[in-house]
Amino acid sequence: MKILKGDKVEILIGKDKGRSGEVLRVFAKSEEIVVKGLNLFKKHLKPTQGQKGGIIEKERPIKASKTMLLCPNCQKRIRVAYSIDKNGDKSRICRKCKSIIVSTKK
Repeated sequence: MKILKGDKVEILIGKDKGRSGEVLRVFAKSEEIVVKGLNLFKKHLKPTQGQKGGIIEKERPIKASKTMLLCPNCQKRIRVAYSIDKNGDKSRICRKCKSIIVSTKK
């Protein structure tokens, strides 16, 4: 999958179209990601012995194909290209500004 934890993405379709946020979790098998503060839903919790009840908001996973990566340098929506240097290290590259994309968390 070309989107990693810590990347900044923009939502392409749905109720959060045009909004952007940071990727919190990546589910590679189902090709879904969780974006901080986007695609929220409300969950009603019953009180338990150690926890108070109430209504909380949680992020719901969204398909990775419905998002696009934002380049940290040019701030444009991009598709990712890969390059392999002489040492054999594989790195992600912005197709528009040709800069290397490094995720903030791993």
